Amino acid sequence: MRIVIAGGHGQIALRLERLLSARGDEVAGIIRKSEQGDDLRAAGAEPVLLDLESASVEEVAAHLQGADAAVFAAGAGPGSGVGRKETVDRGAAVLFADAAVRAGVRRFVVVSSMGADPAHQGNEVFDAYLRAKGEADAYVTSQEALDWTILRPGSLMDDAGTGLVRLEAHTGRGAIPRDDVAAVLAELVDTPATTGLTLELISGSTPVSVAVKSVAGN
Repeated sequence: MRIVIAGGHGQIALRLERLLSARGDEVAGIIRKSEQGDDLRAAGAEPVLLDLESASVEEVAAHLQGADAAVFAAGAGPGSGVGRKETVDRGAAVLFADAAVRAGVRRFVVVSSMGADPAHQGNEVFDAYLRAKGEADAYVTSQEALDWTILRPGSLMDDAGTGLVRLEAHTGRGAIPRDDVAAVLAELVDTPATTGLTLELISGSTPVSVAVKSVAGN
């Protein structure tokens, strides 16, 4: 498969790139800074220099041509203000979805966040983040031309992955190593029977491949 990842230099994205390239997939990661390219090449991915805050749908679609799947893993990140939650966490996700439709890429996986909700209340930056992610998810799920899956991990940790997770429509609050999020994404990309599902993910007791198979087709 050829898989294009938005937010290619993110912590989850780099882990995902290593997993996908190791299994023989062709991976491209969209990055904003040329100096990030070496990290992607080390992960086995092709760096694509493109700013999703200023690019057009046509520009993004050109890089999605011929892809079998697209993964949106971009985020404004900690320390960013409300404005960038809007332009990256919502705006770039909408742009990437539109570009996938334009390029004819059906399989579309989104790294969202537990608690994402367009109607989320509150005035803090994190509240704006959850609204932005919720609005992005709502937009993606409205696209009939996309075979979408939304993944909403709990609190992200840098601990080594265990390969054991809980993946359900509603898991309740919990934490999850980034390693295990990437492992689940790698399985989801390759499991189109999870199309149309919004899934929460925390650490658990079920091996990743079994967890994905158990929700597929539901």
